[in-house]
Amino acid sequence: MLSGATARVPMQTVSDSTVRRLSAYYRLLEEASATGLNVLSSADLADRAGLTSAQVRKDLSYFGSFGKRGRGYDIERLKVEIRRILGLDRLWRVALVGAGNLGSALFSYRGFEKQGFQIVAIFDRDRRLIGQVWRDIAIRPIEEFGEAAAAAGVEIAIIATPADSAQAVADVVVAGGVRGILNFSPRPLFVGDGVWVRNVDMAIELESLSFALARRRKRP
Repeated sequence: MLSGATARVPMQTVSDSTVRRLSAYYRLLEEASATGLNVLSSADLADRAGLTSAQVRKDLSYFGSFGKRGRGYDIERLKVEIRRILGLDRLWRVALVGAGNLGSALFSYRGFEKQGFQIVAIFDRDRRLIGQVWRDIAIRPIEEFGEAAAAAGVEIAIIATPADSAQAVADVVVAGGVRGILNFSPRPLFVGDGVWVRNVDMAIELESLSFALARRRKRP
C-alpha cells in the first residue's frame, strides 16, 4: 500500500535516465487506468515498459515505498506520487522564444497544458511576427523578455530559434531569471551554473535512425 509520503532524495543521486523512466511509467499507468485497471504489479509495469521488475522497483525506491508485496501498486495513487516527484502537481509558466514554423507547431501542441506547462508569453525578433496574437498572447520583441517574463512569472523557456541566434537568445533568457530551458535549436547552449538545459534535436535523432538503417542494409 502506498506510504503517502515521498522521500527527499538529493538530485545528484538520481540519474536523467531514471527521471525519463518515471515519465514513461506515468504514461503507462495512464494507459492502464484507461482500460479500467486499478492495480498493477511491478512485473506488469516492467513488461509494459520493456524493463525488468527489479529496475522498476529500484527507480521507485529512490523516492519512497509505493507498493505492497503480493499486491502491487494502486495505479491512481502511484500516478499522484509520480506527478509530485516530477513536479507536475503545479502549473509551470513557460515562455516560447521563436514564433516560426517550429514555434507555431509547439504552441499548437496541447499536450504541454495537459501536463501543467502553460505558455504565457511568446517572443521573436522578426518584426513581421511581432504584434501578432496567438490565442490571446501577443508576440513581443525579444528585447522585452526580461521585463515581460518577470511580469508573467515565467520559469521555463522553450527556445525554437535558428542555430545562429540560439546562444544569444539563451543569454537573454538566463539574464531574465529563467533557470529551465528546453532547447529545440540544433546546437548546444552554454549557460551558467544553476540553469538546466534539455536539448531536443530531431535532426540528430533522424541521423541516428539513418545510421542504424544504413548499417543494416550493408550487412551480408
